[in-house]
Amino acid sequence: MTNEMVGEVMIAQSATRDNSVRVRASESGTPVSIQIDPGELRYGGAELAATVLDLCKRATERARAERRTLLEQSGMDKDVLDMLGLPTASAVADAENELMGAEQPPSSWMTPL
Repeated sequence: MTNEMVGEVMIAQSATRDNSVRVRASESGTPVSIQIDPGELRYGGAELAATVLDLCKRATERARAERRTLLEQSGMDKDVLDMLGLPTASAVADAENELMGAEQPPSSWMTPL
């Protein structure tokens, strides 16, 4: 999943474990694109909406962490970045790892070995 700069806005992507739902969002939390594989529609609107919102939050945090990295590289003081509430890349990665550990694996017709 990549981060990109569009004009002056940082955009990041987040996806479900099986990549069936993908969201790109700006650092301000605005969704830029949402892609949903047709098979995801079987879960119903409420669950799908919750998934999209969660992915939007994750993408936003990634974009904010990338913004922090760029500002650090340009010489901005870390205390100022902390006051701005910009997360570190490691904090975002730790949060994502924790969420992935709690996330259900993709459903499959195959049984585990």
